[in-house]
Amino acid sequence: MKNLAYITLVLFSTLFYGCSDELLDVKNPNTLTEDQFWLSAEDAELGLNAIYAMQYKPGLWGRWIYFRYDLTSDEGYSKSPWIELGDWTRFQYVNYNFWEGNVITWRDHYKGIYRCNQVISNVPAIEMDEAQKAEIIAQAKFFRAFYYYNIAVLWEDAPIVLEPSEPDDLPEQKTVEQVWAQVEADLMDAVKSLPVQWDDANVGRPTRGAANAMLGKMYMQQRKWPEAKGALDYFFTGEGSGAYSLMPNFKDNFTHEFENNSESVFEIQFSDDNFGGGDGDEPNANMGNNRAQFFAPAGIGWSDGQARHWLVDAFKQEMNQDGELDERLRHSVFYSDIEADFGDKIYGRDWQWGAEDAWFRKYQRDYYRDNEDYHSQVNLRMIRYADILLLYAEVLNELGQTAQAYQYVDEVRARANMAPLATAYPAIGNDADLFLERLKTERVLELCGESHRWEDLKRWGDLDSQAAVDNIALRDPDFKNFEVGKNHRLPIPQVEVENNPNLSQHAEY
Repeated sequence: MKNLAYITLVLFSTLFYGCSDELLDVKNPNTLTEDQFWLSAEDAELGLNAIYAMQYKPGLWGRWIYFRYDLTSDEGYSKSPWIELGDWTRFQYVNYNFWEGNVITWRDHYKGIYRCNQVISNVPAIEMDEAQKAEIIAQAKFFRAFYYYNIAVLWEDAPIVLEPSEPDDLPEQKTVEQVWAQVEADLMDAVKSLPVQWDDANVGRPTRGAANAMLGKMYMQQRKWPEAKGALDYFFTGEGSGAYSLMPNFKDNFTHEFENNSESVFEIQFSDDNFGGGDGDEPNANMGNNRAQFFAPAGIGWSDGQARHWLVDAFKQEMNQDGELDERLRHSVFYSDIEADFGDKIYGRDWQWGAEDAWFRKYQRDYYRDNEDYHSQVNLRMIRYADILLLYAEVLNELGQTAQAYQYVDEVRARANMAPLATAYPAIGNDADLFLERLKTERVLELCGESHRWEDLKRWGDLDSQAAVDNIALRDPDFKNFEVGKNHRLPIPQVEVENNPNLSQHAEY
C-alpha cells in the first residue's frame, strides 16, 4: 500500500473549429475518453488509485492542512517571515483567496470528492466480481465522507456534490447539518462492505474499524452522544473488540519503522519513492509528507510552524509513578531543556534557539537524520487507538457513566507509567464537569501535534463564548484576535463565491 500506484484519471474533450468531419473523428491513441474507460475491474482499481493519490496533495495531508489544524489551534503558532501565511494561523483573514491558507485546501477537498464520485457513479455498471466491486465503492464512500468531515469542521456550510461534476456546474450551498448527514450516510454504507482487516498486500486501506471511528467522531462533533457510543462500541463490545492495542512504546507511532501497527486505526500512507517529484498529477509526483520540512526548528527546516511552550508546562505538572518526567514529552516536543531532561539533542545539535521556543517532535525524522526535506516517508496516524480510548471515555462521561469512563483513560496513562486517574486526581470523583476538564489535558498529553485539537475545541464549545476564548488566549495570544461567532470557521474562498451564484459567503465575513 505504501507504493500504491500514483494514477490520476484525466478526461479530455477537444473542440475543433473549421475542420472537416474526418478530422473530428480522429482519436488520440494516448488519451482515454470517459466512454473508453470504466469498462473493467482494472479500470475500477485505477479509478480507486486516483482517490488514494489525493493523500499526497499539497492542500491536504501533503502540506497545508497542518497549518489549519495544528497551528490555528492553541497548540501551535507561526513566526514565519511569510507574513500572510502567519496571519492565517492567527485569525487575520484579509485575503479570502490566499492560496496556501484557504483556496488550495478547499480545491483539493473537492478534487478528492470528484474522484470519489467518479468511482461511486461508474463502478456499479462494470461487470466484475461483486465482492470486489462492493469493497471499491465502500473505500470511495469512506474517502468522500472523510473529505466532507473536514469541510464540516473547517468551513461548515458548503456545497454537497454527489455526482461527477462538469466545469459549468453551480452546486448549491448546504448547511453544516446537511454536510454531517452526508458524512453519516457515506460511512454507514462504507461500514457494510469494508473488511475488518485487509490482507498484507492491502494494509493501509480503510477498514470497518476506521469507518466506525469516523462515525463516532462525526457524531461527537454534533454532540450526539448515544449515537457516538453506538459507533465506538465497535472497539470494545463489538466486532473490533481485541483487534487493536496500544504499542508498548509511545514513540513508535511517529516513525517510519512501525507503521500500520496494532494501534493504527487509520493512517495516511506516505513514501519517499518519488524523491524530487512535484505536487501535480504526473506519474512521478511527490508521495512524501512536507510537514517535517515546514515544522522543523529554524536552521533545520523552514520553521513556519512551532509548538506553544505551554505544552511543555502541561507535561511537567505531573510526574510518573517513578517520580520522573512523562516520557511522552520527550517524543512530542522539542524544547530548550530537552537535553537536560532526557539527554536528547535536536537533530544532533545542542539547543541554539530561544528559551521559550518549541517545536512539534512528532513525525520529525531526527531519530535517524540531521536535516529535513519535502519527502518524509513517515505515515500520518490519522486515528490511533489511544484517541479512540479517550473519545470513548468522553462519550461515557457525557452519558452520565463517569465511573465507567476511568478505565479507558487509565489504559492510555498506564503506557506512560502515569498513576491511575482516580489516584492522581481523587477530587474528580464522579463529577462529569471535572472529569471533562481533566480529559482535555489528557488529550493534550497524548495527542498534541496530531491535528485533533481544533476539532476538540469546537466540540467542547470552547470557541463559543468570549470567556472561554479569553481563557485560551492566556496560553495562546493569537486568540486575542479570535472573534466569537466568526472565526470558528474559515471564510469560503471568495473566487468560489464570485463564480457560483448558488454559493454565499458566510454572513460573518
